[in-house]
Amino acid sequence: MLENSLQSKTFLYDKNGEEHYNLISALHKSMRNSDPDAALYYLARMLESGEDPLYIGRRLIRFASEDIGLANTNALVQAVSAYNAAHFNGMPECNVNLAQAVVYLSVSPKSNSLYKAYEEVKKDAIKTMEEPVPLHLRNAVTKLDSEMGYSEGYEYAHNYKEKTTNMVCLPPSLKNKKYYIPTDSGNEKNVASILNNIEKIKKNFK
Repeated sequence: MLENSLQSKTFLYDKNGEEHYNLISALHKSMRNSDPDAALYYLARMLESGEDPLYIGRRLIRFASEDIGLANTNALVQAVSAYNAAHFNGMPECNVNLAQAVVYLSVSPKSNSLYKAYEEVKKDAIKTMEEPVPLHLRNAVTKLDSEMGYSEGYEYAHNYKEKTTNMVCLPPSLKNKKYYIPTDSGNEKNVASILNNIEKIKKNFK
């Protein structure tokens, strides 16, 4: 009985051990490399070893934004749906729900622009944590607020034809900084086109 127990696949799989992290890393990197077969293999390795399907679901949600982002906005929807399905179905029924998400994410166009943008803006946010919000972006709730200049110079975008102005929203020390830089992958090339158009409107704003 002891010999059989030691050979048990669930007994050998340590959810907090090195193999746990090796397998989730392999799953993530296989999806990133657009390899659905390898991704499915590592998914099955984890599930059949007794891994919590919700843990995998959470990692798929993270992947959807970190490695795909706006290149395919349905990726996050697919990942969250798979997580919910895993929650409601449990194992073994949810294995195909997670498999669907893993294949979808694997074959989806990729972009890490959101991940890079947040990592970059996080550095500036930490360095400028004590910098005040520009007065024109504050709400003038009281008379004193108004006297101090809150909301003064604010431009309500909906009052303008193009629904945008050249108003500066970043703090003065970060003026003209660019964090989110879209790629030409998938739908993100459309986002890039939209941002380019917005920049033209701002430059020609009167």
